[in-house]
Amino acid sequence: MRLVIQRVKKASVAVDGKMISEIGQGLLILCGVSHDDTEFDARFLAKKTANLRIFEDAEGKMNLSVSEIKGEILSVSQFTLYGDCQKGNRPSFINAARPEQGETLFNEYVRELESLGFPARTGEFGADMKVELLNDGPVTIIMESTGRIRA
Repeated sequence: MRLVIQRVKKASVAVDGKMISEIGQGLLILCGVSHDDTEFDARFLAKKTANLRIFEDAEGKMNLSVSEIKGEILSVSQFTLYGDCQKGNRPSFINAARPEQGETLFNEYVRELESLGFPARTGEFGADMKVELLNDGPVTIIMESTGRIRA
């Protein structure tokens, strides 16, 4: 799995002009799933997301997690994170999971975040979504599960 994690002051997602999810201060997560990913990857990255220390403490150092600041998380599925542009000018998505697997593992990621105390705030899988955000910093982190030993 591949995540693009953005620290935000606020974020929202709309489908067909209708707002379906929004958050205040917290994290906007763009989540891509590859065909090699498993439930282990989803659970591993959810725990890493919840504990990632990218919010400033009283001394201005990135030392606090979204859990510690009582922030929110908005997760949006995005298969294009596995777009490969090494050949030609049109991305290949051969490394992205098929929709059924992608949706299953994205939902597992969201369920694990819920078990860690974050209400499910998501986009709509497979929909044409409009995502708005107000970056905080900006702080953007890319996190992947590749290379992890699976239990």
